[in-house]
Amino acid sequence: MTSSPDEATSTREHGGSEPAGSSYDWYQRAVALLDNGNSDAAAALFARVREADPTSACALEGYARALFDGRRYAEAAEAFAELAERSPAEDYAHYGLGMSLWRLQRFPEARNELAMAAVMRPGRPEYTSALSQVKATLRARALGGLPPEGPIST
Repeated sequence: MTSSPDEATSTREHGGSEPAGSSYDWYQRAVALLDNGNSDAAAALFARVREADPTSACALEGYARALFDGRRYAEAAEAFAELAERSPAEDYAHYGLGMSLWRLQRFPEARNELAMAAVMRPGRPEYTSALSQVKATLRARALGGLPPEGPIST
């Protein structure tokens, strides 16, 4: 089977590693990979979708989720922050950013983002639960005379 000139050019430009199909097909495969726990492959495919359509909020959200699931919290925080900046009314962007900041031990910032998400969607128990846990961490650190963020050295 021969490929069209456009497909051949696309394959050459990406070192022969261009996935088959359209960016929508890539997105669907990335979602399936993420759902099946393959966050690194999903992140790579979501990155391709983002290259093809840099304005896609769905691709950015999927990319951020894949980074978070892959424990790449600093990168996830950047992606969720971009999503929150693009769509300030998107509660999940604030939640994802808050969760990423929490994992980075940036508790005051995490509290603020989780509070925003919880105010935007008060019916989401995972939002209020995460917010309560971060607030408890901040209280415990204050009572223990510890800094509000960062690792605790012993």
